[in-house]
Amino acid sequence: MRHAAGLNTLYRALEAVLVALHPLLRWIGYQRLERPVAALERPLKGLLFDCRMCGQCILSSTGMSCPMNCPKNLRNGPCGGVRANGHCEVRPEMKCVWLQAVAGAARIPGGMQALQQVQVAVDRRLQGRSSWLRAVRQRVGETP
Repeated sequence: MRHAAGLNTLYRALEAVLVALHPLLRWIGYQRLERPVAALERPLKGLLFDCRMCGQCILSSTGMSCPMNCPKNLRNGPCGGVRANGHCEVRPEMKCVWLQAVAGAARIPGGMQALQQVQVAVDRRLQGRSSWLRAVRQRVGETP
Protein backbone atom coordinates (compact mmCIF):
# COMPACT_ATOMS: atom_id res chain seq x y z
CA MET A 1 0.00 0.00 0.00
CA ARG A 2 3.07 2.22 -0.03
CA HIS A 3 2.36 2.98 -3.69
CA ALA A 4 -1.40 3.43 -3.38
CA ALA A 5 -1.39 7.01 -4.70
CA GLY A 6 0.58 6.09 -7.82
CA LEU A 7 -1.49 2.97 -8.45
CA ASN A 8 -4.68 4.98 -8.02
CA THR A 9 -3.44 7.55 -10.55
CA LEU A 10 -2.59 4.76 -13.00
CA TYR A 11 -5.98 3.11 -12.42
CA ARG A 12 -7.85 6.40 -12.98
CA ALA A 13 -5.85 7.08 -16.16
CA LEU A 14 -6.71 3.64 -17.54
CA GLU A 15 -10.36 4.23 -16.74
CA ALA A 16 -10.28 7.59 -18.57
CA VAL A 17 -8.72 5.95 -21.65
CA LEU A 18 -11.33 3.19 -21.65
CA VAL A 19 -14.17 5.70 -21.24
CA ALA A 20 -12.78 7.67 -24.19
CA LEU A 21 -12.75 4.43 -26.20
CA HIS A 22 -16.37 3.65 -25.29
CA PRO A 23 -17.75 4.35 -28.82
CA LEU A 24 -15.23 1.92 -30.28
CA LEU A 25 -15.84 -0.65 -27.54
CA ARG A 26 -19.60 -0.42 -28.10
CA TRP A 27 -19.11 -0.76 -31.88
CA ILE A 28 -16.98 -3.90 -31.40
CA GLY A 29 -19.43 -5.19 -28.80
CA TYR A 30 -18.91 -5.51 -25.08
CA GLN A 31 -19.95 -9.17 -25.13
CA ARG A 32 -17.33 -9.90 -27.76
CA LEU A 33 -14.65 -8.06 -25.75
CA GLU A 34 -15.46 -9.67 -22.41
CA ARG A 35 -13.23 -12.72 -22.72
CA PRO A 36 -10.07 -11.05 -24.12
CA VAL A 37 -10.27 -8.06 -21.75
CA ALA A 38 -10.81 -10.34 -18.74
CA ALA A 39 -7.83 -12.43 -19.90
CA LEU A 40 -5.69 -9.27 -19.83
CA GLU A 41 -7.22 -7.89 -16.63
CA ARG A 42 -6.77 -11.07 -14.56
CA PRO A 43 -2.94 -11.33 -14.63
CA LEU A 44 -2.35 -7.56 -14.53
CA LYS A 45 -4.61 -6.89 -11.54
CA GLY A 46 -3.56 -10.17 -9.97
CA LEU A 47 0.08 -9.10 -10.05
CA LEU A 48 -0.52 -5.55 -8.84
CA PHE A 49 -3.39 -6.02 -6.37
CA ASP A 50 -3.75 -9.77 -5.78
CA CYS A 51 -7.15 -9.34 -7.45
CA ARG A 52 -9.78 -12.09 -7.17
CA MET A 53 -11.73 -11.02 -10.30
CA CYS A 54 -15.04 -10.51 -8.53
CA GLY A 55 -16.26 -8.44 -11.50
CA GLN A 56 -17.18 -5.50 -9.24
CA CYS A 57 -13.83 -3.92 -8.49
CA ILE A 58 -13.75 -1.30 -5.74
CA LEU A 59 -9.96 -0.88 -5.48
CA SER A 60 -10.20 2.89 -5.82
CA SER A 61 -12.59 2.94 -2.85
CA THR A 62 -10.45 0.71 -0.64
CA GLY A 63 -7.00 2.26 -0.79
CA MET A 64 -6.04 -0.03 -3.69
CA SER A 65 -6.37 -3.09 -1.42
CA CYS A 66 -8.64 -5.82 -2.77
CA PRO A 67 -11.24 -6.60 -0.09
CA MET A 68 -11.96 -9.94 -1.72
CA ASN A 69 -8.67 -11.15 -0.19
CA CYS A 70 -10.40 -11.03 3.18
CA PRO A 71 -11.17 -14.65 4.10
CA LYS A 72 -14.66 -13.48 5.06
CA ASN A 73 -15.06 -11.44 1.82
CA LEU A 74 -15.98 -8.33 3.82
CA ARG A 75 -16.42 -5.30 1.55
CA ASN A 76 -17.28 -2.63 4.13
CA GLY A 77 -14.59 -2.79 6.78
CA PRO A 78 -12.86 -5.19 9.11
CA CYS A 79 -14.54 -7.77 11.24
CA GLY A 80 -14.22 -7.70 14.99
CA GLY A 81 -11.47 -10.31 14.92
CA VAL A 82 -8.46 -8.28 13.86
CA ARG A 83 -5.62 -9.35 16.13
CA ALA A 84 -3.65 -6.84 18.22
CA ASN A 85 -0.73 -7.15 15.78
CA GLY A 86 -3.01 -6.23 12.83
CA HIS A 87 -3.26 -9.75 11.46
CA CYS A 88 -6.36 -11.68 10.43
CA GLU A 89 -8.19 -13.92 12.89
CA VAL A 90 -8.87 -16.52 10.19
CA ARG A 91 -5.36 -16.48 8.67
CA PRO A 92 -2.97 -15.36 11.42
CA GLU A 93 -0.02 -15.15 9.00
CA MET A 94 -1.88 -12.55 6.87
CA LYS A 95 -2.22 -8.84 7.62
CA CYS A 96 -5.80 -7.62 7.77
CA VAL A 97 -6.87 -6.47 4.31
CA TRP A 98 -8.81 -3.62 5.87
CA LEU A 99 -5.88 -2.26 7.84
CA GLN A 100 -3.99 -2.19 4.54
CA ALA A 101 -6.98 -0.46 2.92
CA VAL A 102 -6.92 2.28 5.53
CA ALA A 103 -3.16 2.74 5.11
CA GLY A 104 -3.57 2.94 1.31
CA ALA A 105 -6.59 5.26 1.50
CA ALA A 106 -4.60 7.68 3.68
CA ARG A 107 -2.13 8.07 0.80
CA ILE A 108 -4.79 8.85 -1.84
CA PRO A 109 -6.46 12.27 -2.06
CA GLY A 110 -10.08 11.66 -1.07
CA GLY A 111 -9.27 8.08 -0.17
CA MET A 112 -10.57 8.24 3.38
CA GLN A 113 -13.91 9.62 2.16
CA ALA A 114 -14.12 6.89 -0.49
CA LEU A 115 -13.40 4.29 2.17
CA GLN A 116 -16.49 5.40 4.09
CA GLN A 117 -18.90 4.70 1.22
CA VAL A 118 -21.04 1.63 1.81
CA GLN A 119 -20.41 -0.99 -0.87
CA VAL A 120 -23.09 -3.29 -2.20
CA ALA A 121 -22.82 -7.04 -1.68
CA VAL A 122 -20.90 -9.03 -4.25
CA ASP A 123 -22.95 -10.44 -7.12
CA ARG A 124 -21.32 -13.86 -7.57
CA ARG A 125 -22.70 -14.11 -11.11
CA LEU A 126 -20.07 -11.57 -12.18
CA GLN A 127 -17.13 -13.62 -10.86
CA GLY A 128 -14.37 -13.83 -13.48
CA ARG A 129 -15.81 -11.06 -15.65
CA SER A 130 -14.07 -7.81 -16.52
CA SER A 131 -14.72 -5.05 -14.04
CA TRP A 132 -13.00 -2.63 -16.44
CA LEU A 133 -15.69 -3.04 -19.08
CA ARG A 134 -18.40 -2.89 -16.43
CA ALA A 135 -16.93 0.35 -15.01
CA VAL A 136 -16.81 1.98 -18.46
CA ARG A 137 -20.43 1.14 -19.14
CA GLN A 138 -21.48 2.47 -15.73
CA ARG A 139 -19.44 5.64 -16.20
CA VAL A 140 -21.12 6.48 -19.50
CA GLY A 141 -24.58 5.69 -18.12
CA GLU A 142 -25.10 2.43 -19.97
CA THR A 143 -26.43 -0.46 -17.90
CA PRO A 144 -24.06 -3.43 -18.09
